[in-house]
Amino acid sequence: MTVELIEASASDLDRVAEIDSSAFEFAWSREQFQSSFEAGHRFVLVKENAIIVGFAVYMQIFEQAELLSIAIDPRYRRKGYAKMLIEQMSANLMRGGAEQLFLEVRVSNQPAISLYEKMGFKAISRRKGYYPTKDGHEDAIVMQKNLLR
Repeated sequence: MTVELIEASASDLDRVAEIDSSAFEFAWSREQFQSSFEAGHRFVLVKENAIIVGFAVYMQIFEQAELLSIAIDPRYRRKGYAKMLIEQMSANLMRGGAEQLFLEVRVSNQPAISLYEKMGFKAISRRKGYYPTKDGHEDAIVMQKNLLR
């Protein structure tokens, strides 16, 4: 099995949107990924045997960065791919001078919260009603990781 991490190109966005919609009930649209890509946000992909199986989208403004979206195709989960994406993104950001990385996560997404905590993220605040749900809205936990060694 061959696993590789690469930067995305515009031709990868259909697959990125496909993964996002298979992973989340309230996924980004293809157009949202296109806008993000055109805005200069960075996309890192994980490929297994040349198939894109996950992605992370992030942005950096001076010393601060934010993970905007991350998803793994449900058929490829529990293989450490999200961890690999976060490690690659963090390395890219540190090379670019970023000092802090932020993200939001649904309060109900315990597997993601657990992973983020293992990777050094700390919960720093909560955003009330940030995410849509079938029944209304759900809070987000805002997490931060210090990238300085």
